Amino acid sequence: MKYVLFAILAYILYQFIFKLVIPVYTASRKIKKGFKEMQSKMQEQQMNQQQGFNTQPSSPQSQPKTKTGDYIDFEEVRS
Repeated sequence: MKYVLFAILAYILYQFIFKLVIPVYTASRKIKKGFKEMQSKMQEQQMNQQQGFNTQPSSPQSQPKTKTGDYIDFEEVRS
């Protein structure tokens, strides 16, 4: 009787490990790997954006902007 209980316990432990523990462990590793890849891609994009802002020539602010078109003066209309 002792060996039968030991065998049942070993079977339950085997099922627990291979059907729950190992799949949860592998899934968590995949998720962590995905987050690390996503984080590295975000950092690369930020670096590219920062480099893009630094390499763009600055527009001269001393030149006044000229508007094209007619200026219509606001008049209050009373009825």
